[in-house]
Amino acid sequence: MDHSDEPLLGSLIERSAELKRDLLEFAHSPRFERHLTQYMLDAGEELRDGGAVGVMDRFTLQHRLPNGKTVIDQFLAGRPGLTPADRELLRGWSDPVEGIFEVRGMDRDAMILLNLIDDLEYRTYSNMGPAALKPLPRGGFAHVRLVPIRPVPDAWLVSGAIAAYPKSKTAQITQVALNLAANHPKLVFRNPEKIDQGWEQMRADRAAFMDFFGGDELVLPPDQAEARLNTYYLRRQEAALTRRAGRRRPQNLPAVDKPAFEFPDDLADTCTIGMIFDEIDGLNFYPEYGMLRDLFANPALAADKRYADALRGYLASETIGPLPFHRLADAYPETVDEVFQKTLRQRGFSWSEHGESLLRRRKPWYYETEPRPGVSVIGARLSELAGLR
Repeated sequence: MDHSDEPLLGSLIERSAELKRDLLEFAHSPRFERHLTQYMLDAGEELRDGGAVGVMDRFTLQHRLPNGKTVIDQFLAGRPGLTPADRELLRGWSDPVEGIFEVRGMDRDAMILLNLIDDLEYRTYSNMGPAALKPLPRGGFAHVRLVPIRPVPDAWLVSGAIAAYPKSKTAQITQVALNLAANHPKLVFRNPEKIDQGWEQMRADRAAFMDFFGGDELVLPPDQAEARLNTYYLRRQEAALTRRAGRRRPQNLPAVDKPAFEFPDDLADTCTIGMIFDEIDGLNFYPEYGMLRDLFANPALAADKRYADALRGYLASETIGPLPFHRLADAYPETVDEVFQKTLRQRGFSWSEHGESLLRRRKPWYYETEPRPGVSVIGARLSELAGLR
C-alpha cells in the first residue's frame, strides 16, 4: 500500500466504526425484528457454538430480505444525508471475504493475513486499533470476515468477531480449510488465477468422466448411478495415490475401499437420475431425467400429469439451471415445440423463438452471475499444509 494513503485510511477506519455502530442499531430495529429472529433460529448450531456475532454480521451485510434487498441497501436508502464517501465505504461491505487465514505478522498498524482458501494476502486493520490485532498468534490461524476499505486499494477491515487458533492446531485448521474450499468454490475464485486453474481442472475431470462412462450424459436408476460413481471416484483416487508413490499420504484421506459418494434422499428416492458433465456447468444430477427423456421422445405423454409435472417442476426449481432444457431440445429438435406447447398450454410456443426468454424468466438467478468452474482448486499454501505437494 502507498503510504500516501495513510491519512485517508486512518479517517476511513475511524468513520467505519461510527457507520458500523449505526448500521447494527438499524439492523436491530423493530422493522427487521421478525426477519432477524427467523435468521437466528435458522442459524441454530452456529449460535450454540458462540457464533452470534458472525451470524449478526452476515444478516446485516448479506442476507436478502423478502423484498430482495439487504439491510445495507435499506440503510443507504433511508440515510440521504450520508456523504458519497460513506456510501462507497458501505457498499463495499456487502461483499465480505470470509476465510481461514494464516497469521503472517504485523506491518505497521496492519496484520498481514494469508487466506488459505483463495491463496491471497490481505492487509488487515481493525476499527478498534492495531492493539486488537496484535494478540493474533504469529504462524497461527484466524477465522474472520473482512470487508474492503474503499477507496484505498488492498486495505481490509475486520468485520465481526475473530476466532484465533495457535500453530499447534494446524492439522485441524487445515482440514476445515480444505472442506470450505471443496464445498464453497465461490470463496476460492476470488483469486482470478484460481478461476483459470479451475477451468483447466474441470476440463481434465470431464475428460476422465467421459472416458469412464463413455459420454458426458447418461440416465440410470439411483443405485446403479451411485455404484458406478463410486467405482469411478475410487479408481481416480487410486490413480492419484499411485502418482504420489513414495510421498507422505495426506491426512484424513478416505480409504480407497470405502464408498466416496452417496445420493441425498431426494435423489435416491427417484426412479432415474440424469448425470450430465457439461463443459460450462460441470457435473450435475437431475431427478427423474429419464421421465423427461421419454416425454420429449413421445410428446403424447404430456397428457399424463406425472410427465407434465416433471417438466413444470424443472422450470420452477431454483436449483436446476437451463442446461437440461438445452440438452433435451438439442436431442429432440422435432418434438421440443410440441412438448412445451402441451405442457405450458401455449399453442404458439416455439423453442427457437421463445425458449431463451422462458429460461431467463424462470431462472434469473442463473444469468445474474458469470459462470465459474464447478470444481475447487486448492491453493499453494493449503496444499503444503495438507501434505499435497
